[in-house]
Amino acid sequence: MVAQVLFAAKEERWDQYEAPLTRALREAGVEATIGTDIAAQDVEYIVYAPNSSVQDFSIFPKLKAVLNLWAGVETVAPNKTLKVPLARMVDHGLTQGMIEWVTGHVLRHHLGMDTHIFNPDRLWEAKAPPLAEQRRVCILGLGALGSACAQTLAGLGFDVSGWSRNAKDIDGVTCHHGDAGLKNALSDAEIVVLLLPDTRATTNVVNATSLQWLAKGAVIINPGRGPLIDDDALLSALNSGQIGHATLDVFRIEPLPQDHPYWAHPNVTVTPHIASETRTWTASQCVAENIRRSEIGEPLLHLVDRSVGY
Repeated sequence: MVAQVLFAAKEERWDQYEAPLTRALREAGVEATIGTDIAAQDVEYIVYAPNSSVQDFSIFPKLKAVLNLWAGVETVAPNKTLKVPLARMVDHGLTQGMIEWVTGHVLRHHLGMDTHIFNPDRLWEAKAPPLAEQRRVCILGLGALGSACAQTLAGLGFDVSGWSRNAKDIDGVTCHHGDAGLKNALSDAEIVVLLLPDTRATTNVVNATSLQWLAKGAVIINPGRGPLIDDDALLSALNSGQIGHATLDVFRIEPLPQDHPYWAHPNVTVTPHIASETRTWTASQCVAENIRRSEIGEPLLHLVDRSVGY
């Protein structure tokens, strides 16, 4: 049998993905027809970007799985017409890019690099930073990306704690979970990295209360999701000195409006949602592997647990 695969994303994405997806399916040993105009009654798999025109999955009677092209699934997971497995995108390129971005900004703040990069008064302050083992870093979110970043930072010697909804066991990382574990994970943390999904349970997880659990002058780094942060609470904590700096890559509204206070705040770094991105070839390999697994009755990789409430 030849699997029927619908590519449902912006037109320009098909131009980028047609060749690598075709190659990846062939190398995975999957016979498939893939395109943007597969008849709805024939579609078995959808390679999906949430900004596509496909929103009603009930029109695909033979649908077996939806394979998301994005790491974020909060805009598709709640879709009540989606009755088949949904897999998030976790590819090597996305993971490696996130590791590099997070590690770079953690080291930037750990080493106090801004003090010397921005030194208009030419001050000579010969103060060495502490060693990594003396710096408490907390990762909120220990999924594929969070775990990879936590392990990398632990490998550099940082004192790393992490928090997730369910219990995790990661070498070199002190793992906490559940409502009771959040305060323990954040207590006295000096650098906090946010890599949680955007769900009802994680909205405003960084708020006026949780910000007070951190060490005075702590740094917030958010490459995860904008709604994880109560923006007013963070701005207040920055103004009081409870938070020393915030490096933010994601926001509730993107692009970030020109009049947003983050742009003008001296202790905020804004980056334009560039922490990491999906690479076409490694993403195509992930899609092809999941279709191969489905066709032979194996469980899909990176399945989304929609019971958490998106």
